[in-house]
Amino acid sequence: MADQQEAALNPRPAGEKGPDPRRRSLELARTDIARRLESATSGPHREMLQRALSDLDERLRRLAAEGPAQE
Repeated sequence: MADQQEAALNPRPAGEKGPDPRRRSLELARTDIARRLESATSGPHREMLQRALSDLDERLRRLAAEGPAQE
């Protein structure tokens, strides 16, 4: 929320691009899953979270390989 408030107060110049929203979404999801994994105690639940984390890492790698977002 603080990021949104800062962005509203300090808009970017017309030609400047912001962060890729797809990448930001994947990074937020990865942070959420990593936090849940830290506190998970059930074996099957931990395995599911680890698979989700691996999937997100792979998606982030593919996105990075694509290069900058196209308009």
